[in-house]
Amino acid sequence: MKERLILVTNDDGVDSKGIRAAIEVARTFGRVVVVAPETMQSGKSSSITLYDPLFLRHVHEEERLKIYAFSGTPVDCVKMAFDYLLKDEKVDLVISGINHGSNAAINVIYSGTMGAAIEGSFYNCPSVGLSLTSHDPDADFEASIEWGRKIIGDILEHDINLPLCLNVNVPEGRPEEIQGVKLCRQNRGSWREEFFLREDPRGREYFWLTGRFYDDEPDAKDTDEHALADKYVAVVPVQADMTDYSQMKNLAKIMK
Repeated sequence: MKERLILVTNDDGVDSKGIRAAIEVARTFGRVVVVAPETMQSGKSSSITLYDPLFLRHVHEEERLKIYAFSGTPVDCVKMAFDYLLKDEKVDLVISGINHGSNAAINVIYSGTMGAAIEGSFYNCPSVGLSLTSHDPDADFEASIEWGRKIIGDILEHDINLPLCLNVNVPEGRPEEIQGVKLCRQNRGSWREEFFLREDPRGREYFWLTGRFYDDEPDAKDTDEHALADKYVAVVPVQADMTDYSQMKNLAKIMK
């Protein structure tokens, strides 16, 4: 039986600790090719590079592993892999991550990690975005590795309808602290940004952007945010169809 080919990417950059953890997960299941951003690309969602040249750098190679750095976005990295580097091969799985920070709730819209995973599913390839709720660059990824292996192993052992994209978020903590895994829906909520005005040494004004998440349904029990709060791994199936089906009947009455 032919060995599986696993594509690994992320949005934290090719040198992040999280991508080393993702490689560890991927090598459990087959031969691994990494195409990851040269620099931090967090928050890039599904953006692509149209007006700048792109540069591909070979980083490392050993048995069953090749690593490339790409100057584009996470989605650029996936396109480079499928449409150029691996165009003559069948990619069996895409792993994006492991992200430093949660991609639960509305974060899935902004996340470069999930942008890459969703892009992988466009190629009719099972794709998984893995995230850890810790933002610490030196975070402990042991639980993410353990649960990433379990969830991906379950997917690969069964016939799953394609396209498939999973948003998997693992709560911070040691493996023994994790209560299990829950299949969830995306929590409803939104970010509200704050812009902090500063002045540089030359007297020019500039801004730092920050903000906070507002949970629109704090009492809901079936969401990813609730699962994470209870120390469960949250798994949400994701699709790119953004049609608001709940509005179709109402609008049909208006737009005749």
